Amino acid sequence: MISQIGEIAELIPHVPQDTKCEHVNQIFKENPQLQGVVVIRKEGSQLSLVMRARFYQTMGTLYGYNIYMGRPIDLIMKQEPLVVEYGHSITEVSKLAMNRPEEELYDYVIVTRNDEFYGVVSIRNLLLNFAEIQTQIATFLNPLTGLPGNLSIREKLKQVLEWEQFSMLYIDLDNFKAYNDIYGFSAGDKLIQATATILKGFIYQPDSFVGHIGGDDFVAIVNHHDYRQLSQSIIEHFDDMIGSFYSDIHLRQKYVLTENRAGEMEKIPLVGISIAVVTNEWRQFESEEEIVNESTRIKKRCKADKHSCYYANNYVPEMQVPWA
Repeated sequence: MISQIGEIAELIPHVPQDTKCEHVNQIFKENPQLQGVVVIRKEGSQLSLVMRARFYQTMGTLYGYNIYMGRPIDLIMKQEPLVVEYGHSITEVSKLAMNRPEEELYDYVIVTRNDEFYGVVSIRNLLLNFAEIQTQIATFLNPLTGLPGNLSIREKLKQVLEWEQFSMLYIDLDNFKAYNDIYGFSAGDKLIQATATILKGFIYQPDSFVGHIGGDDFVAIVNHHDYRQLSQSIIEHFDDMIGSFYSDIHLRQKYVLTENRAGEMEKIPLVGISIAVVTNEWRQFESEEEIVNESTRIKKRCKADKHSCYYANNYVPEMQVPWA
C-alpha cells in the first residue's frame, strides 16, 4: 500500500532563482498542463514555488508585463511553500496541505529527498491517494470499534510466533445475545464499544495489540507472561462498568427474562466477560492455527463458568460441554 508522499511525487521543471520571468513564461506555454515551477534558490537546499495562476495574475496587472517579464523570477515566487521530506505519510501531508491559507490550498506540495528537490504532488493527486489509503485502512478495521479486524489479527499472530514471550487473550462477552434482545442493538453496540475502551486502557504497552474479531469477541496480545493481573484488572473494570448498562430492576434481580430457542421464558444472568489466555510460557506453538485452536478450547471452559473469569493454557480441565 502506498503510504509515503514521495511515492506519488512527480518531477516538474525547476529553475534557479535568477531565471528571468520570460523563461518561466516559455515553460508554461510549452507545458499547458503544468500548474507550477519550482525555484531552487542559491542556498541550494531552499526551494520556492511559482504557480501558473499567480504568475499570470501578476503579469496581467497594469504595467505587470513590462515590470516583471525581463526580471528574475525571485521577485514574484512564493518564498515559503509547503515542503516535506519523501518519507512523510500521505495522511500527514494531506492535513498540512488543507491547513494552508485559502489562497494557497491548490499550490503544489514540494517533496525533497535527503534535502534535495525530488518532485511535487498536486492537491488532486494528494486527495485521490488519501481517499484510497482511507479505503484500504477501513478494510483492516472494525467499523464499530475502530480496532484492527481479522486480517490484522492473523498477521499479528504470525509475528508473535517469533517472540520469546507472549500472552494472547481471547475475550468474549457472556450472555450478550440476551442483552441485545432486551435492550436493542444500539445499546448492544455501546456495550461493545465500552468493552473496547476498557481493553485499550489496559493494553497500550509497546508491541501490545488489541483487535476486534467481530460481534462481542476480541483479541489482545502482549509480549510478556504477566497475564494474571492484567486479566483480573480487565474483569474488575468490566464488572464495575456493566451495571450502568442495566435498569435498576435487572440489577437487583441479577438476571433478565428472555425467550429461549424452545420458546420458553428463561432467566439469563447479566453480561459477564470471559478471557481465554494462551501463552508460550509452558509450550511452544508452530503456527497461528495452533494458537487459535488452543484459545477455542480454553474458551469453552470459560463459557461454562457462570461469572466473569479467565483461564490460561497452563491448566484447563478437559470438559464435555453441550456445544463442543
